[in-house]
Amino acid sequence: MGSQSGDQFFRSEITKDRASRKRGAQGHIVEPERRVPVLFDVDVLVVGGGPAGTAAAISAGRLGARVLLVERYNHLGGLSTGGLVIWIDRMTDWDGNRVISGIGGEMMDRLPADAILGPSAKEWGSREQDIVAKWRPRHSAFHDIVTWAPMIDPEALKQLSLDMVREAGVEILFHAWASAPIVGDDGLDGVIFESKQGRFAAKAKVVIDTTGDGDIFAAAGERSASDIEESSIQQCINTAWLFAGTDNERWLAFRNSDAYEDFVAAGRAAVGQLEPPGPAWRNDVAVFMGPRWAGYDGLDVRDLTEVELRSRDKMVELLAWYRKHAPGFENAWIALSAPQIGIRQTRRLVGLAQMTRDDWRSGVVHADEVGISPSLAPKFDSVSVPFRSLLPQKTDRLIVAGRHLSADASSQSFMREIPQCWLTGHAAGAAAALAVDGSIPVAALSVVDIQQALRSQGAILRDPVSASMGTRQVAE
Repeated sequence: MGSQSGDQFFRSEITKDRASRKRGAQGHIVEPERRVPVLFDVDVLVVGGGPAGTAAAISAGRLGARVLLVERYNHLGGLSTGGLVIWIDRMTDWDGNRVISGIGGEMMDRLPADAILGPSAKEWGSREQDIVAKWRPRHSAFHDIVTWAPMIDPEALKQLSLDMVREAGVEILFHAWASAPIVGDDGLDGVIFESKQGRFAAKAKVVIDTTGDGDIFAAAGERSASDIEESSIQQCINTAWLFAGTDNERWLAFRNSDAYEDFVAAGRAAVGQLEPPGPAWRNDVAVFMGPRWAGYDGLDVRDLTEVELRSRDKMVELLAWYRKHAPGFENAWIALSAPQIGIRQTRRLVGLAQMTRDDWRSGVVHADEVGISPSLAPKFDSVSVPFRSLLPQKTDRLIVAGRHLSADASSQSFMREIPQCWLTGHAAGAAAALAVDGSIPVAALSVVDIQQALRSQGAILRDPVSASMGTRQVAE
């Protein structure tokens, strides 16, 4: 029997032939003082339109806040769309119960039927061998348990994200890049952006940093952690691509055959690293997550450029190999290379609280829980996400959501996934709207009020705390 991917998604090897080279500046210049026009003055400013930012904007907008969502690319969805991470990781627990819902759950429910592929609700949690065998190669069965982890059409999710954001009354601004926070005496007053038309400022009562790399909180002076080993998968960078014209059913049948192991050995001998394809939402499209390049810095523009160049060379090389040797790929062609590079982690906030491995291994349920994440394995309970992990230690009127939340390396390894980013973005947007509506500091918000707002928008939480305490009180 051929090799199986088992419980791991796209078992590509880590390329370790490059060590990070830190290159210093070649001198400095001093910018002259200049006046920056204020083009926007809103209640809530969301910086970054990935999964977390999209959910944050929708949540805040639905609660009545005037919201501006600024994104540097020409689409929403971040890595789930522009990065071609079209496998939406588990949204159910090991018994088949949906634990991540709210904004993200609504997105999955609203996608057209021909834009999503995954097990039916009645199959979630199944341990029946035939059902597990059907969904395992389609990345919806882990530890021999079927989960809700669908494959989606990235273009459909782009459009749906736009629809839901605009339905919430949110103003969208593409093609602008955050360059500096506006730090006032008692917190954040807004953000300065760069664009083709020049610099401009957006003022806001609350700013949500959903940049993925902590660009705003780091520039505002908040501490960050980045303690993941260079050789760890969590530190690797990759660029994904789609091949079209494939026959995935033929490919999966071949992958289950005795000939598959010889195919892999021959491929590695010929091209060095044989990147395996994964099925997509339709039979004639295959997704390659691309080689995982180790030793690169996701904040270094030269490193990012090198990864893009090497990935594109590998894409062309692998297309020729698969056309010649892989059943189902004889007529394959390059449909799309991801316009957005795949970063797993750069900066992580050091916040009021940190999500830790010890907490979720022991099943801690936080008093300020704002979401529940599926655990890594059936032996662990679902993971409680505390609101304090989204709050910086010093800067008021700033909330952080997405993969750069306050978490240790082990916790960040799953909190960076798409559904978890929807979860934290949803919580950040609700909290921001409540802070604006009540004219109170974010850290003084009532935990119960946040939880009630999230529940009203479909989020799944455990029993609310009995006391109406603020998040600072929870921390104490």
